Amino acid sequence: MTINTKPNLFFWTNIQKNFLLSTTKKLLLLSFLWLIFSCNKKQDFNLESIKTPTGWGYTIKNDDKIIIKQSIIPVIPNQKSFESEEEALKVGKLVLDKLKHKTSPTITKKDLILLSIKI
Repeated sequence: MTINTKPNLFFWTNIQKNFLLSTTKKLLLLSFLWLIFSCNKKQDFNLESIKTPTGWGYTIKNDDKIIIKQSIIPVIPNQKSFESEEEALKVGKLVLDKLKHKTSPTITKKDLILLSIKI
């Protein structure tokens, strides 16, 4: 009959083996953590109005990089700029809100009617 005189030592060595990470595992873990934190970067959007030859439009920037430049009213068949700066900024604000909520920034004719945009 064999009697284990050091049961705690056996248990402790198994724990150490399981918790010690190899260099490759450490690099993978650090890479994974870096990826998580870099993907959660807060996006800083900025809305600005722009004057066009026929009226007004807007741009939306992300960290000084233009991501949307809208110089005409979307979804209408003719190419017409917004009549006022306020109209352009109303639509731009709606697009900005959609971007912040991570939804599609498309504008519908219904959106234009609800915002009282002159078509």
